[in-house]
Amino acid sequence: MAARVAGLTPDWLMLRWSIEDSREIMIPAFTGSRRADGLWRTTCFELFVQPAGGVGYVEINLSPGEAWAAYDFSGYRAGMTARAMARAPVCTLRRGRNRLIFDAAVPLVALPPLPWRAGLTAVIEEAGGVKSLWAAAHRAGPPDFHDPACLTLAIPAAASR
Repeated sequence: MAARVAGLTPDWLMLRWSIEDSREIMIPAFTGSRRADGLWRTTCFELFVQPAGGVGYVEINLSPGEAWAAYDFSGYRAGMTARAMARAPVCTLRRGRNRLIFDAAVPLVALPPLPWRAGLTAVIEEAGGVKSLWAAAHRAGPPDFHDPACLTLAIPAAASR
């Protein structure tokens, strides 16, 4: 799996996840763009954003079925509340015979002010219910996307200009 920031404009943060050998990946049913909890229980792509120097962070969950969720945390796995989103993320799934590409555009106004530390992660469910957790980096021990070790991207304030 590969994940990257595909672009950053004054209005949108564009993200891309790409998975090779994707034939066995379970894709949630299409629900249309709507807020929904528990997306991480099956194939789901995630963005974690922490303002530079901050303790709190934002988690955005994006489903290939187009559902999404957004949460604020006041600290490590603490103080979780639903994050207000004036505009929903836009999600697009493309699946070929052996490759899956998931693109998402997240409204920049829905995220904290730049600069950030960020992490792009994924929960991948395969046929038979086998799940794997993907991130650019994990801490020692069981994977935990909320751990600061997963925030491997530094996005400066000038990036959206």
